[in-house]
Amino acid sequence: MKTIAILFGGASYEYEVSLQSSYSIISNIDTFKYNLILIGITKQGEWCRYLGDINNIQNDTWNNPNDTIPLAIQLNANTPYLIETTTNKRLKIDAVFPILHGKNGEDGTVQGLFSLFQIPIIGCDLISSALCMDKYRSHLVIEAIGLRCPTSRVIYQYEDSEEIITKASDIGYPIFVKPLKAGSSFGISKVDNDTELVSAVLKARSYDTIVTLEEAIDGFEVGCAIIGNQNLLIGEVDEIEISNDFFDFKEKYSLQTSKIHIPSRIPLTLASQVKETAKKIYKALGCTTFARVDMFIDQNQNIIFNEVNTIPGFTSHSRFPNMLKAAGYTYQQIIEMIIEEGLTYENYQIKELSYQ
Repeated sequence: MKTIAILFGGASYEYEVSLQSSYSIISNIDTFKYNLILIGITKQGEWCRYLGDINNIQNDTWNNPNDTIPLAIQLNANTPYLIETTTNKRLKIDAVFPILHGKNGEDGTVQGLFSLFQIPIIGCDLISSALCMDKYRSHLVIEAIGLRCPTSRVIYQYEDSEEIITKASDIGYPIFVKPLKAGSSFGISKVDNDTELVSAVLKARSYDTIVTLEEAIDGFEVGCAIIGNQNLLIGEVDEIEISNDFFDFKEKYSLQTSKIHIPSRIPLTLASQVKETAKKIYKALGCTTFARVDMFIDQNQNIIFNEVNTIPGFTSHSRFPNMLKAAGYTYQQIIEMIIEEGLTYENYQIKELSYQ
């Protein structure tokens, strides 16, 4: 039986989202097949083993002295262990499954930490995670393989309002203002003029010191859920129908005025093109095990890259599992496929080229 460490919580604005995703995954994993070690990370970045009722994860009452033991990592790559600091008990694990959203979890930091100790990660690796989190540089990679992305400009922390307005004029309104590295639509605004632009940049800077200005695509968003490494499994394409300016945090988790159509309402031929484009993006950004690829379709049915979520939302009503459910898989099967792909990826090595 493989021992899998599940990471939840995290020092991130998306801490609460992680709790909901983690609860859904933990409560649906086959514990006859996998031995679980639950590792909670507080908003302050404290790591501990969690031994209590999993319902306390969902309602955020898990962090209490009766149910937690502080953790450390043994600083030896040859014999990597997690250590309970109050008992000195060593915990040997076969892989880590981080269900952490946003900074300090989805951005390559956790992936890099465990790669140092040669502990397999179930999901994208350090480079892919960091690249996909970077809204500007991921677009540069995708443009380099010949796919279209929204026109964008980067705003650094030292640039003043005059420089920001000049860059916005290169794009033309309306414009999306986004933190460079943030998820769940935190800090994002859609603006129509210079006055709105400056205040939106200040808002985005509260989430990241670097901000991107991005062309607003006249169209709608679609997504692809992908599992795999060599052979990729793709769920049904979904489509977001919005009534407001964009699919913000509130709408993503409440759907009060928005709808998600699975399968999408686009023609089958276009859906096939979307899936093939998603595969190209997934591979170009070095994604492994699983990810969700988000794209726009404009008024002329052109496919335009938006972003990749390397650890997408994973509640029973989230987009990623629902796209795969629509393709005929159960929630439990989806989790097991991800874990098995993550475990087998460690045995999948790109062989060194030999010249005969």
